[in-house]
Amino acid sequence: MKATMFAHSFSRLQTGAALIVCLLMLTMVLLLSISSAQIALQEEKTSRNLMDRQLAFHAAEAALSDAELDIQASPDSEKSRSELFSTQGLSELAENIGFVCGAGIANRFLGVCLAVDDGGNPSWKRIDFLDATPLSMQSVPYGRFTGQEYQAGVGTFSEKTPRYLIEVIQDKAPGQYTNQQRYVYRITAIGFGMRQKTQVVLQTLYRRLD
Repeated sequence: MKATMFAHSFSRLQTGAALIVCLLMLTMVLLLSISSAQIALQEEKTSRNLMDRQLAFHAAEAALSDAELDIQASPDSEKSRSELFSTQGLSELAENIGFVCGAGIANRFLGVCLAVDDGGNPSWKRIDFLDATPLSMQSVPYGRFTGQEYQAGVGTFSEKTPRYLIEVIQDKAPGQYTNQQRYVYRITAIGFGMRQKTQVVLQTLYRRLD
């Protein structure tokens, strides 16, 4: 009788231990599943951020190219101001650019700035590239003086149109006469991803080919 009761109790202990082991195994599987899901979500987020940044980078590159066309030879004769950056046009530029940067969408000198020579902050650090107000904007939206188009604001395209700024810097080459005025242009462009907070800023120096 005692042997029978002992065997019955031992069987119940085995059943209880098996249940605990099963619960522990299920808990471990659940934790592993949650961890795998979190890793997958993190990888997806990282991939999405990289794609968004790449989109912003290409947008900034496009703005640099648009600025070079603006300076050199705009393909749109009605919107072009390329003559402003020619040897003849620079005298007019020097006379009229008494401001830090040209402002206003209708301003012929929009986004054109004199470089700071006194060691102060350059213009590209001081203006607000996000300002799109027609009367106060100081950066040039893509295509403003070239007629080119850049699709933005829908689907998987950039959230905003890329923009650029042109700073006029006197080019003092060795052996150059003081009465020979030559200039080099520092172009700063900003591109946006699908989210406005994803931004890439690129900068280059451009010398006009006359």
